[in-house]
Amino acid sequence: MRYIVGESGLTKAVFLVTGESAVNLTVLDETIGEDLIAIIRGMRSEPELKELSEKGPKIPISEIIPALPIAKPGKIICLGLNYLDHIKEGGRDISEYPVFFMRSITSMIPSGAPMVKPSCSEQLDYEAEMMVVISKGGRHIKEAEALDHVFGYTTFNDGSVRDYQKKTHQWTPGKNFDATGPIGPVVVTPDELPEGGEELKIECRVGDEILQSSTTSDMIWSVKQTIAAVSEYSTLEPGDLIAMGTPPGVGMARKPPRYLRPGEIVEVEIENIGICRNSIVAEEDLDA
Repeated sequence: MRYIVGESGLTKAVFLVTGESAVNLTVLDETIGEDLIAIIRGMRSEPELKELSEKGPKIPISEIIPALPIAKPGKIICLGLNYLDHIKEGGRDISEYPVFFMRSITSMIPSGAPMVKPSCSEQLDYEAEMMVVISKGGRHIKEAEALDHVFGYTTFNDGSVRDYQKKTHQWTPGKNFDATGPIGPVVVTPDELPEGGEELKIECRVGDEILQSSTTSDMIWSVKQTIAAVSEYSTLEPGDLIAMGTPPGVGMARKPPRYLRPGEIVEVEIENIGICRNSIVAEEDLDA
């Protein structure tokens, strides 16, 4: 199944997507709420949701203004250095343990919202990533059972302010500027994708300029390995998000470096999931 959370008219709702159309599930059943968390928690089964959707009118997806799939995720965990060629282009060594960092909710925006280049930096970079939405929580999840804890997959752009990322050995500043992490708009359930979200083309571009192009099969740490590793140290909860790292081609590794500029539109596309599309705006222009 494919979902979009967004606004149509004056209210935010959950939509079930079929082709280029969608049905407003929240209008049909207000207990579904304004984001995916109730569905993630299993308040209705997939057959029930499909049956419910048959009772509502369809609208074009183009009429929906995307919102965050989960309004307040408990944790936003990101995996760094998860593609070999990206490790090489950054001149780093391969880690024997996944490289984890976290993002704040204020850094996250939906597809379609302006991605903000901060006034203190000219080094806003792009990172195309697949993001996992957790369904069933747990601690010490076995790798063999880890995919049973996945609700779905979506697209993510891990916007990184590189000079601030390099200020310390920890990446927190450069990965948490406000409005730099676009996500969505479509969340796709596992039954519509290859196991673990592998073998999917992943690409980042600005206009006709292809900046990254790879496949999720090149990930070093798979989705099931990553979930198992995270759950060793932290209890996963429904609605948690895990970003799976970026392939090679990032702006800071190019010669000369290629950073995002105000006025551009950056797209992250993952095969059979969708396109996360955002315009770049300067922070100072927001206050003009």
